[in-house]
Amino acid sequence: MTNPDVRGPFPGPASAIAAEAEGFLLARQHRHDAHREARALCQALSWLTTAQAEDLTRHYIDHRLRLSRQLFEASLGRAEELRREYENRYLQLRRDLLRRYCVWASCVLACAAGVSGALCTLAR
Repeated sequence: MTNPDVRGPFPGPASAIAAEAEGFLLARQHRHDAHREARALCQALSWLTTAQAEDLTRHYIDHRLRLSRQLFEASLGRAEELRREYENRYLQLRRDLLRRYCVWASCVLACAAGVSGALCTLAR
């Protein structure tokens, strides 16, 4: 779960530890939510025996956690896609800006050379 490329306010291991702790707490909260929902479902189905309610609870929690994991993985995949797209766009914009800067600098130098040449010609 630890990612060495984690970017945060603290570089290095502190950031990785914070990210791992956050992930642990988030997973624990999802498990707690799934358990609470399963209990509510079993209470609504009052005709279930204790064994059936426990079995339903276990299956519900497993299914809910599997679904949450799939959603997180899909979100992470999309975030990585977007990060790559934004980085590529940023690099393209930087290249375009550098190219424009070079064109303008060349134009300014050409104009300065032209004005200097014209002044030298007029001064003779």
